[in-house]
Amino acid sequence: MPIPECNGEYPLRVTSDLVPGADHTADEVEPIVQPGVPARRMGLTYFFGRMILAPLARVVYRPRIEGKANVPKSGAVIFASNHLSFIDSIVIPVAAPRPVHFLAKASYFEKPASRWFFTAIGAIPVHRGAGQAALDALDQQRELLDEGSAVALYPEGTRSLDGRLYKGRTGVAFLALQTGAPVVPVGLIGTDKAMPVGAKMPSRTPRVTVRFGAPLDLAHHGPAASGKARRLATDEIMAAIHALSGQELAGAYNEVPAQNPIERIKQVLPHERR
Repeated sequence: MPIPECNGEYPLRVTSDLVPGADHTADEVEPIVQPGVPARRMGLTYFFGRMILAPLARVVYRPRIEGKANVPKSGAVIFASNHLSFIDSIVIPVAAPRPVHFLAKASYFEKPASRWFFTAIGAIPVHRGAGQAALDALDQQRELLDEGSAVALYPEGTRSLDGRLYKGRTGVAFLALQTGAPVVPVGLIGTDKAMPVGAKMPSRTPRVTVRFGAPLDLAHHGPAASGKARRLATDEIMAAIHALSGQELAGAYNEVPAQNPIERIKQVLPHERR
Protein backbone atom coordinates (compact mmCIF):
# COMPACT_ATOMS: atom_id res chain seq x y z
CA MET A 1 0.00 0.00 0.00
CA PRO A 2 1.65 3.27 -1.12
CA ILE A 3 -0.15 5.62 1.28
CA PRO A 4 2.69 5.92 3.84
CA GLU A 5 5.17 6.93 1.16
CA CYS A 6 2.90 9.40 -0.56
CA ASN A 7 1.27 11.17 2.37
CA GLY A 8 4.26 13.38 3.13
CA GLU A 9 4.86 14.21 -0.54
CA TYR A 10 1.30 15.06 -1.47
CA PRO A 11 1.15 17.75 -4.21
CA LEU A 12 0.42 21.25 -2.99
CA ARG A 13 -1.69 22.49 -5.88
CA VAL A 14 -4.50 20.44 -7.36
CA THR A 15 -6.62 22.99 -9.20
CA SER A 16 -5.99 25.80 -11.62
CA ASP A 17 -6.65 29.51 -12.04
CA LEU A 18 -5.29 29.64 -15.57
CA VAL A 19 -7.81 30.38 -18.31
CA PRO A 20 -7.27 30.39 -22.10
CA GLY A 21 -7.11 33.90 -23.49
CA ALA A 22 -6.44 35.58 -20.13
CA ASP A 23 -3.28 37.13 -18.75
CA HIS A 24 -1.69 35.25 -15.86
CA THR A 25 1.18 35.87 -13.50
CA ALA A 26 4.18 33.58 -13.36
CA ASP A 27 3.33 32.21 -9.91
CA GLU A 28 0.18 30.46 -11.11
CA VAL A 29 1.90 27.07 -11.22
CA GLU A 30 -0.33 24.02 -11.48
CA PRO A 31 -0.26 20.26 -12.03
CA ILE A 32 0.13 19.32 -15.68
CA VAL A 33 -0.95 16.16 -17.42
CA GLN A 34 1.97 13.89 -18.20
CA PRO A 35 2.54 13.72 -21.98
CA GLY A 36 1.44 10.47 -23.55
CA VAL A 37 -0.82 9.36 -20.70
CA PRO A 38 -4.43 9.02 -21.89
CA ALA A 39 -6.87 10.05 -19.18
CA ARG A 40 -9.87 8.13 -20.44
CA ARG A 41 -8.38 4.66 -20.84
CA MET A 42 -8.36 3.55 -17.23
CA GLY A 43 -8.38 -0.17 -18.10
CA LEU A 44 -9.12 -3.29 -16.07
CA THR A 45 -7.11 -2.10 -13.05
CA TYR A 46 -9.49 0.80 -12.49
CA PHE A 47 -12.59 -1.32 -12.86
CA PHE A 48 -11.16 -3.91 -10.46
CA GLY A 49 -10.52 -1.16 -7.94
CA ARG A 50 -14.02 0.21 -8.41
CA MET A 51 -15.66 -3.16 -7.84
CA ILE A 52 -13.37 -4.55 -5.12
CA LEU A 53 -11.36 -1.86 -3.30
CA ALA A 54 -14.16 0.68 -2.88
CA PRO A 55 -16.67 -1.73 -1.26
CA LEU A 56 -13.90 -3.16 0.93
CA ALA A 57 -12.91 0.31 2.13
CA ARG A 58 -16.54 1.11 2.96
CA VAL A 59 -16.77 -2.07 5.06
CA VAL A 60 -13.47 -1.49 6.90
CA TYR A 61 -13.66 2.27 7.52
CA ARG A 62 -17.46 2.70 7.59
CA PRO A 63 -17.60 6.29 6.31
CA ARG A 64 -20.83 8.20 6.88
CA ILE A 65 -22.14 9.10 3.42
CA GLU A 66 -24.88 11.69 3.09
CA GLY A 67 -26.62 13.08 0.02
CA LYS A 68 -25.77 10.33 -2.49
CA ALA A 69 -29.11 11.03 -4.19
CA ASN A 70 -27.75 14.49 -5.12
CA VAL A 71 -25.15 12.98 -7.47
CA PRO A 72 -26.31 12.72 -11.10
CA LYS A 73 -26.23 9.08 -12.17
CA SER A 74 -24.85 9.87 -15.62
CA GLY A 75 -23.35 12.69 -17.64
CA ALA A 76 -20.54 15.10 -16.89
CA VAL A 77 -20.23 16.28 -13.30
CA ILE A 78 -17.58 18.08 -11.25
CA PHE A 79 -17.13 17.20 -7.59
CA ALA A 80 -15.76 20.29 -5.80
CA SER A 81 -14.57 19.49 -2.29
CA ASN A 82 -12.84 20.95 0.70
CA HIS A 83 -9.38 19.50 1.23
CA LEU A 84 -8.05 18.34 4.58
CA SER A 85 -5.97 15.21 4.04
CA PHE A 86 -4.12 13.04 1.55
CA ILE A 87 -6.93 10.49 1.77
CA ASP A 88 -9.54 12.95 0.46
CA SER A 89 -8.75 11.73 -3.06
CA ILE A 90 -9.43 8.18 -1.90
CA VAL A 91 -12.49 8.94 0.22
CA ILE A 92 -14.41 10.71 -2.55
CA PRO A 93 -14.13 7.86 -5.11
CA VAL A 94 -14.98 5.35 -2.35
CA ALA A 95 -18.07 7.29 -1.26
CA ALA A 96 -19.34 8.45 -4.66
CA PRO A 97 -22.10 6.37 -6.27
CA ARG A 98 -20.35 6.61 -9.66
CA PRO A 99 -16.76 6.50 -10.97
CA VAL A 100 -14.70 9.63 -10.24
CA HIS A 101 -11.34 10.70 -11.65
CA PHE A 102 -8.85 13.10 -10.10
CA LEU A 103 -5.32 14.37 -10.62
CA ALA A 104 -2.38 12.79 -8.81
CA LYS A 105 1.33 13.56 -8.85
CA ALA A 106 3.04 11.77 -11.74
CA SER A 107 5.83 10.47 -9.49
CA TYR A 108 3.25 8.32 -7.68
CA PHE A 109 3.03 6.21 -10.83
CA GLU A 110 6.74 5.43 -11.09
CA LYS A 111 6.72 2.33 -8.86
CA PRO A 112 4.55 -0.64 -9.90
CA ALA A 113 2.70 -0.93 -6.58
CA SER A 114 1.91 2.79 -6.42
CA ARG A 115 0.94 2.86 -10.09
CA TRP A 116 -1.48 -0.04 -9.58
CA PHE A 117 -3.04 1.55 -6.50
CA PHE A 118 -3.58 5.03 -7.96
CA THR A 119 -4.86 3.66 -11.25
CA ALA A 120 -7.28 1.44 -9.32
CA ILE A 121 -8.83 4.44 -7.56
CA GLY A 122 -9.21 6.47 -10.76
CA ALA A 123 -6.21 8.80 -10.53
CA ILE A 124 -4.72 10.52 -13.58
CA PRO A 125 -0.94 11.15 -13.52
CA VAL A 126 0.10 14.80 -13.75
CA HIS A 127 3.31 16.78 -13.31
CA ARG A 128 3.96 20.40 -12.49
CA GLY A 129 4.35 23.18 -15.00
CA ALA A 130 3.16 26.67 -15.85
CA GLY A 131 1.83 28.81 -18.66
CA GLN A 132 0.46 26.93 -21.67
CA ALA A 133 1.37 23.62 -20.07
CA ALA A 134 -0.95 24.41 -17.17
CA LEU A 135 -3.78 25.04 -19.59
CA ASP A 136 -3.21 21.53 -20.93
CA ALA A 137 -4.30 20.17 -17.54
CA LEU A 138 -7.62 21.99 -17.93
CA ASP A 139 -7.90 20.53 -21.42
CA GLN A 140 -7.47 17.02 -20.04
CA GLN A 141 -10.16 17.56 -17.44
CA ARG A 142 -12.46 19.12 -20.03
CA GLU A 143 -11.93 16.08 -22.25
CA LEU A 144 -13.14 13.81 -19.46
CA LEU A 145 -16.18 16.01 -18.90
CA ASP A 146 -16.94 16.11 -22.63
CA GLU A 147 -17.04 12.32 -22.52
CA GLY A 148 -19.61 12.40 -19.73
CA SER A 149 -17.22 11.44 -16.91
CA ALA A 150 -16.99 12.76 -13.36
CA VAL A 151 -13.91 14.60 -12.07
CA ALA A 152 -13.03 15.71 -8.55
CA LEU A 153 -11.17 18.95 -7.82
CA TYR A 154 -10.27 21.05 -4.80
CA PRO A 155 -11.01 24.77 -5.29
CA GLU A 156 -8.75 25.67 -2.34
CA GLY A 157 -5.79 24.41 -4.38
CA THR A 158 -3.90 22.82 -1.50
CA ARG A 159 -5.01 21.00 1.62
CA SER A 160 -5.77 23.03 4.70
CA LEU A 161 -3.28 22.32 7.47
CA ASP A 162 -5.21 24.27 10.12
CA GLY A 163 -8.67 22.91 9.36
CA ARG A 164 -10.10 26.20 8.08
CA LEU A 165 -11.80 26.60 4.71
CA TYR A 166 -9.80 28.86 2.38
CA LYS A 167 -10.99 30.96 -0.55
CA GLY A 168 -11.52 29.10 -3.81
CA ARG A 169 -9.46 29.45 -6.96
CA THR A 170 -11.28 29.87 -10.22
CA GLY A 171 -10.20 26.83 -12.24
CA VAL A 172 -13.14 24.69 -11.13
CA ALA A 173 -15.64 27.41 -12.03
CA PHE A 174 -13.98 27.88 -15.42
CA LEU A 175 -14.41 24.19 -16.24
CA ALA A 176 -18.03 24.26 -15.12
CA LEU A 177 -18.88 27.39 -17.11
CA GLN A 178 -17.06 26.20 -20.21
CA THR A 179 -18.48 22.66 -20.29
CA GLY A 180 -21.88 23.29 -18.70
CA ALA A 181 -21.22 20.47 -16.25
CA PRO A 182 -23.05 20.76 -12.92
CA VAL A 183 -20.92 21.10 -9.80
CA VAL A 184 -21.67 18.83 -6.85
CA PRO A 185 -20.23 20.42 -3.70
CA VAL A 186 -18.66 17.98 -1.26
CA GLY A 187 -18.06 18.50 2.44
CA LEU A 188 -15.47 16.19 4.01
CA ILE A 189 -15.37 15.96 7.79
CA GLY A 190 -12.76 14.13 9.84
CA THR A 191 -10.31 13.09 7.12
CA ASP A 192 -7.60 15.20 8.75
CA LYS A 193 -8.14 13.31 12.01
CA ALA A 194 -8.33 9.92 10.31
CA MET A 195 -5.03 10.53 8.53
CA PRO A 196 -3.04 13.60 9.59
CA VAL A 197 0.19 14.57 7.88
CA GLY A 198 2.88 11.97 8.59
CA ALA A 199 0.49 9.17 9.54
CA LYS A 200 1.42 5.72 8.26
CA MET A 201 -2.11 4.51 7.61
CA PRO A 202 -5.62 5.94 7.93
CA SER A 203 -7.31 5.26 11.25
CA ARG A 204 -10.77 3.74 11.61
CA THR A 205 -11.60 6.33 14.27
CA PRO A 206 -12.96 8.89 14.09
CA ARG A 207 -15.28 7.89 11.27
CA VAL A 208 -15.12 10.13 8.23
CA THR A 209 -18.24 11.92 7.00
CA VAL A 210 -18.81 12.66 3.31
CA ARG A 211 -21.65 15.03 2.39
CA PHE A 212 -22.75 15.49 -1.22
CA GLY A 213 -24.70 18.69 -1.81
CA ALA A 214 -27.29 19.52 -4.44
CA PRO A 215 -25.81 20.09 -7.93
CA LEU A 216 -25.06 23.71 -8.81
CA ASP A 217 -25.88 25.15 -12.23
CA LEU A 218 -23.50 28.09 -12.54
CA ALA A 219 -24.47 29.27 -16.02
CA HIS A 220 -26.36 32.30 -14.68
CA HIS A 221 -23.04 33.90 -13.67
CA GLY A 222 -22.00 34.41 -17.28
CA PRO A 223 -19.49 32.98 -19.78
CA ALA A 224 -16.26 31.23 -18.83
CA ALA A 225 -14.24 34.02 -20.48
CA SER A 226 -15.51 36.53 -17.90
CA GLY A 227 -13.30 36.95 -14.86
CA LYS A 228 -16.23 38.28 -12.86
CA ALA A 229 -18.35 35.24 -13.78
CA ARG A 230 -15.57 32.88 -12.73
CA ARG A 231 -15.13 34.68 -9.42
CA LEU A 232 -18.84 34.74 -8.60
CA ALA A 233 -19.26 31.10 -9.58
CA THR A 234 -16.29 30.14 -7.42
CA ASP A 235 -17.73 32.00 -4.44
CA GLU A 236 -21.05 30.15 -4.88
CA ILE A 237 -19.21 26.82 -4.92
CA MET A 238 -17.26 27.69 -1.77
CA ALA A 239 -20.41 28.84 0.04
CA ALA A 240 -22.01 25.46 -0.72
CA ILE A 241 -18.93 23.58 0.49
CA HIS A 242 -18.91 25.67 3.68
CA ALA A 243 -22.55 24.83 4.36
CA LEU A 244 -21.68 21.12 4.13
CA SER A 245 -18.37 21.08 6.03
CA GLY A 246 -19.11 23.67 8.72
CA GLN A 247 -15.47 24.76 8.77
CA GLU A 248 -14.25 28.10 10.04
CA LEU A 249 -13.66 30.45 7.13
CA ALA A 250 -10.06 31.59 6.65
CA GLY A 251 -10.97 34.60 4.48
CA ALA A 252 -7.75 34.22 2.46
CA TYR A 253 -6.10 31.99 -0.12
CA ASN A 254 -4.14 28.97 1.00
CA GLU A 255 -0.86 30.00 -0.59
CA VAL A 256 2.05 27.64 -1.01
CA PRO A 257 4.82 28.93 1.32
CA ALA A 258 7.25 31.17 -0.58
CA GLN A 259 10.68 29.61 -1.00
CA ASN A 260 12.58 32.81 -1.80
CA PRO A 261 12.15 36.63 -1.87
CA ILE A 262 10.99 36.63 -5.50
CA GLU A 263 8.18 34.20 -4.72
CA ARG A 264 7.15 36.29 -1.72
CA ILE A 265 6.89 39.37 -3.97
CA LYS A 266 4.80 37.44 -6.50
CA GLN A 267 2.36 36.36 -3.79
CA VAL A 268 1.53 39.95 -2.85
CA LEU A 269 1.00 41.07 -6.45
CA PRO A 270 -2.59 41.25 -7.75
CA HIS A 271 -4.01 37.99 -9.11
CA GLU A 272 -7.20 37.29 -11.01
CA ARG A 273 -8.25 34.89 -8.23
CA ARG A 274 -8.07 37.70 -5.66
